[in-house]
Amino acid sequence: MPQSGTEITKTRPAVVVSDNNFAFLTTRLLVPIRAFQPHHLRQSFFIPIQPNNLNGLTKVSTADCSQVKSFDISRFVHKIGEVSLEELEDILDGIDLCLGR
Repeated sequence: MPQSGTEITKTRPAVVVSDNNFAFLTTRLLVPIRAFQPHHLRQSFFIPIQPNNLNGLTKVSTADCSQVKSFDISRFVHKIGEVSLEELEDILDGIDLCLGR
């Protein structure tokens, strides 16, 4: 299904949130990373991420948990880094919030 409306359509960093038990699939669930905007602080499903050597980001960013998508691994460009365990837990909590859990 092609992107439309306010869906994210450009190439951008993302956090893989798929469980390793599904590694046999050629798709992964991703949460896109976008440039931080002050209004993101008003929504709990935007998770702020500070740039550091571990994640490889170059600017303050936000994991947009409202835009979880499944992508084929052939669309991955390259790995730039990793989020901390605490950031991953915050992202998973943001997804739960979007699911009403």
